Amino acid sequence: MNDAPPHSAELPAAVAGALAAARRWVVMTGSGVSAESGVATFRDAQTGLWARYDPQQLATPGAFERDPQLVWQWYQWRRGQITRTDPNAGHRALAELQRIKPGLVLVTQNVDGLHQRAGSRDVIEFHGNIHRNRCLRCSRPGPESADAHPPDCVHCGGPLRPDVVWFGEAIPVAALEAAARAVEACDLFLSVGTSSLVYPAAALAETALRLRSPVVEINPNPTPLSARADFTLRGRAGVWLPIIAERLRSGG
Repeated sequence: MNDAPPHSAELPAAVAGALAAARRWVVMTGSGVSAESGVATFRDAQTGLWARYDPQQLATPGAFERDPQLVWQWYQWRRGQITRTDPNAGHRALAELQRIKPGLVLVTQNVDGLHQRAGSRDVIEFHGNIHRNRCLRCSRPGPESADAHPPDCVHCGGPLRPDVVWFGEAIPVAALEAAARAVEACDLFLSVGTSSLVYPAAALAETALRLRSPVVEINPNPTPLSARADFTLRGRAGVWLPIIAERLRSGG
């Protein structure tokens, strides 16, 4: 295990060697990456009108069935917050790393679309994307809407809902299968800004460990993965990922 202070500009040699040697990376990102852009994590306290609501009680199919307008308005508020944020240095470095390492597959638990805005391609979104809508009834995609209430689906007349995975819902099969294939073929797994507590996302690192692919964790705080990872870089994604990109850009 390699721990380094977040202010250090020196990437441990063993980590640099593993990163340079690997061709097929899988990078899993969590809420810590978006938090560096100012996107509130799901467990953060709500503000203003929404301070009296529990996010885990709003982000459920049952809540939408009981009060679709309330849930829709909460998501419209969250969308507005995210729209006012920008990709950070970590997002931008990952987009650059994908250019340096064309075999890099990016899997995210975040729904904000900041990876794509930074230039990352073919992002596997485990929990959907808050900027998209789909029909509750027929599941077809629907247009973005600034309405204060859920618009109707143009195909079947059902209500549109945010295209995200709510509590009690399964991860989309296509995302699960694509991520599993990537991990089975990878020769390096990078866990960035994720608690490693939420399954099935946390199982991806476990698969990489089982297959003996090197596992690198970047996180300011210890997680259940830390003791098992081959390398741990203690600090923020926005610090370490640019260091990694610079090292690989310079041929190291």
